[in-house]
Amino acid sequence: MSALVDAAILADHEKKPRRAYIGASSLGDECSRKIQYRYLDAPVDEDKKFPARTLRIFALGHVLEDEMVKVLRMAGFDLRTQDSKGKQFGFSIAEDQIAGHIDGVICGGPNVIGYPCLWENKTASDKKFNEFVRHGVAKANPVYAAQIAIYQAYMDLTENPALFTVVNKNTSEIYYELVPFDAELAQRISDRAVNILTASKANDILPRIAQTQDYFACRMCEFQKTCWDSQ
Repeated sequence: MSALVDAAILADHEKKPRRAYIGASSLGDECSRKIQYRYLDAPVDEDKKFPARTLRIFALGHVLEDEMVKVLRMAGFDLRTQDSKGKQFGFSIAEDQIAGHIDGVICGGPNVIGYPCLWENKTASDKKFNEFVRHGVAKANPVYAAQIAIYQAYMDLTENPALFTVVNKNTSEIYYELVPFDAELAQRISDRAVNILTASKANDILPRIAQTQDYFACRMCEFQKTCWDSQ
């Protein structure tokens, strides 16, 4: 049973089209070359491909996000996740080569936050959840912080702080954080996206982030072999 289910999950994943743009959700990664490889659809190392278990974790995140949408609306928040055509809200620039899709916009509700505001939701294990509680998103996960800033900028939702929520997958606790717009971060991330796109169009591969592949980020990267085998 396990083998059959896992094989079906992996086969379904392989059918999904690859992104043909630089995704805003990854622009906060510390390595620009990694982001560039994703944009260029470079081959993922065989030992770094997602197993079926990881894909199930991703799927569970979507289920918990849907539940979060439901409870926020139950609490009286006017949370909108789709436009009039039933499509997810998002933005695209540079001839659709840089794009992102947001979780939602809260347009009204109880007098506890400002409206309208960006809503971004994540799920996390108990350990990571507690890091958000102790340190906030900017320190606990700079990639998420960059994602929020760039979404606020391009969705014109800079006036009010974004509502960032995290669901604890172990305990079902919910973390709430109001994230003010960081204009400097948004500009830096936007410039980075343009730089990656410009380099890619010129067939220039950006520098590595480290001098050896033993660097932690390199060991975890899905393009480690592609990166370090190249000259």
